[in-house]
Amino acid sequence: MTGLKDRIAAELAAVRERSLACTDADDDVLTRQHSSLMSPLVWDLAHVGNYEELWVLREVGGIEPLRPEIDHLYDAFKYPRADRPSLPLLTPAEARKYISGVRGRVLDVLDRLDPADPDPLRAGGFVFGLVLQHEHQHDETMLATLQLSRRPGLVRDGELPPGGAPAADPEVHIPAGIFSMGTDTVAWAYDNERPAHRRHLPGFWIDRHPVTCGAYLRFVEDGGYRDPRWWLPQGWEWVERTGVDAPLFWTRDGDTWWRLRFGREEPVPPDEPVQHVSWYEADAYARWAGRRLPTEAEWEKACGGREYPWGDAGPADLAYRANLGHRAARPAPVGAYPKGASPYGVEQLVGDVWEWTDSWFQPYPGFRSFPYKEYSEVFFGETYRVLRGGSWATHPSAVRTTFRNWDLPIRRQIFAGFRCARSED
Repeated sequence: MTGLKDRIAAELAAVRERSLACTDADDDVLTRQHSSLMSPLVWDLAHVGNYEELWVLREVGGIEPLRPEIDHLYDAFKYPRADRPSLPLLTPAEARKYISGVRGRVLDVLDRLDPADPDPLRAGGFVFGLVLQHEHQHDETMLATLQLSRRPGLVRDGELPPGGAPAADPEVHIPAGIFSMGTDTVAWAYDNERPAHRRHLPGFWIDRHPVTCGAYLRFVEDGGYRDPRWWLPQGWEWVERTGVDAPLFWTRDGDTWWRLRFGREEPVPPDEPVQHVSWYEADAYARWAGRRLPTEAEWEKACGGREYPWGDAGPADLAYRANLGHRAARPAPVGAYPKGASPYGVEQLVGDVWEWTDSWFQPYPGFRSFPYKEYSEVFFGETYRVLRGGSWATHPSAVRTTFRNWDLPIRRQIFAGFRCARSED
């Protein structure tokens, strides 16, 4: 049990170091709202501490509230993001002091934890997995906010593997059959990933790699944004209303396309997976290409039924398997991670870019909300589309082949791309 506690303590320290690095900026940068789609960075910083206080200190530790008067300010459902700058939020200095005070008490609760306790919040340290993943998810949100600020941000230009040679077969065939979807065994999996259940799928083909910027550029230059044939009615209405004509952060100068990446202008790299595209854009490209987006069941089956596409041992040798954890603030070229392929030979399913699927965010058969309805249940329906796989900004602890993300089909600020699929002829 000590080993588990030591691992949790180390992961708590690592995620907090990451959060503080994401907010290592002038107060003006932290308190300003850079986009109505996002909260001020200082809201995210205090929110992760408040969430940790609610679940670890109050629910599990039985500790009296430290700052009950601020609960409503950091309730993600209380105020829309656009309204949060007008709230009496903690200052950056106050937020840092608050989350530090919470963390000290959290470590005391961890020291008293009995991971064999049958209570579902305590068992296996689940509550700590909950707050760890939550904080890493907000760190990725803060990176998206920094990108939207169009100011130089936390850019890492760490080395990534070079891309591979073009595949002889750009598609992979996934045979018809039954597979197990979801999980009952991943200790810190969220409620929407549960329970594991059997699914039968007809055979299909799926792209070996995500769609690249170069491939997407052909859609742009073929007039894809000016042709309603490729768009669903809601998507075409969005195109006409917003005037979008390329992925977010792309601009054209003569014959050259440029992208803005954390305040830097650079040529669009043709061999990287395209990112910052909405579901509508992904769907329109797929139609233009004579394809479709995969369902989330197809996407998960293509992973081969393991916690990670390369196996269940986890990302111990991550540098050779996937582009995760913000090692570099960009996707890796396609073909960079052949050792991360699934048993079927599908590559880069995890990391680089979140991948839009054709599925609405719906509960699995036998779904039970835990530990609160507002994490998953209130989002179910035909409003949000499912994304899978994580991005370069996603921490390994916050993604796996069963992990389900979701967002509105118009969203482009997230680090999202896609790959295509088609049914058997």
